[in-house]
Amino acid sequence: MEQKIPMQQSKVVQTRLVLPPDTNHMGSIFGGKVLAYIDEVAAISAMKHCRSIVVTASIDSVNFLSPVTVGDVLISEAFVTSTGRTSMEVYVRVKRESWKNGEQTLTTTSFLTMVAVDDQGYPIQVPTVYPETNEEKQLYQSAMERRQKRRT
Repeated sequence: MEQKIPMQQSKVVQTRLVLPPDTNHMGSIFGGKVLAYIDEVAAISAMKHCRSIVVTASIDSVNFLSPVTVGDVLISEAFVTSTGRTSMEVYVRVKRESWKNGEQTLTTTSFLTMVAVDDQGYPIQVPTVYPETNEEKQLYQSAMERRQKRRT
């Protein structure tokens, strides 16, 4: 019988303080630093889903929407939105939060494809994911279209 796991089970939230070494000469965080955080939180989410080692197969549609500056709190949230036989699509959103007033602003969104592998690095089958909330259902329903775009 095929194992089915709710999206919520793969949810991961990481919080970091943006410090001067994380930023460029303008005082805003390096895009590459944000990409590294996105890749890390997506990998943890995928590992939670499949309980296996994962590798990044692709990162697409990274959208930098607003700046993050020194002193901001950076919140990265990820969860598996769709599954194939050995792969998982993971949605990541990054927000900045002002520690002064708690106001949050969406700064970055991205979709990544992670592949589950065994100890020798060979792809292995992953459990199916299913949505529960309205947001999850929207992401789940639009996943096939994103998958087709990746293949072209």
